[in-house]
Amino acid sequence: MSQSAFLQHHFTTPEQQFEAGKIGMWLFLVTEVLLFGGLFVGFGLMQNRHPEAFKAAHHHLDRILGLVNTLVLLASSFTMVMAVHAAQGGRRRRLIAFLVLTLLLAGVFLGIKYFEYAHKFHEGLLPGKFYSHKGDTVPGQFMFFSFYFMMTGLHGLHIVAGMGLMVWLLWRARKGHFTSRYYTPVDLVGLYWHVVDLIWIYLFPLLYLIG
Repeated sequence: MSQSAFLQHHFTTPEQQFEAGKIGMWLFLVTEVLLFGGLFVGFGLMQNRHPEAFKAAHHHLDRILGLVNTLVLLASSFTMVMAVHAAQGGRRRRLIAFLVLTLLLAGVFLGIKYFEYAHKFHEGLLPGKFYSHKGDTVPGQFMFFSFYFMMTGLHGLHIVAGMGLMVWLLWRARKGHFTSRYYTPVDLVGLYWHVVDLIWIYLFPLLYLIG
């Protein structure tokens, strides 16, 4: 299928459409960084006001699981890079294979996060007024878990959105929509996925390694 088949009427050339799409994606990602940046600042302010509570609370997190999830997302970034590279070379089977691998790794990440969440619910390590963990020696740990669930939950929603986009890419790849001359959607989804992974790279030490 030719590149011109996907040229929208308000663009004069495929190159112009590609650049406009790239700029649009970057603008969207800037708003995402600002969103998480605000949460990071709020976390830092509350941690500064209640250092002992935050330090005690983070010991309830499993560093090993957090590290495994970090490695899983780093691997998914690599497979996404390979998917974009395959799309640029017009290699449909490789593109499909790497998209499937990326999708599977994203599923592993969410699976591990599910087990983490299940443990927190079982122990009563919940945000705000729902916090019911027994035996705390330092009060105020509910504030840490308010930020924990807010930030990891929001990040998880971005993972789910990325998985949805990858399913869409797979559907289009199977129909042969992408060639070495037209791979814009793959490139833009790849950019989104790298930023989502990068946000976790900040979340992991912030939540799991403080203190």
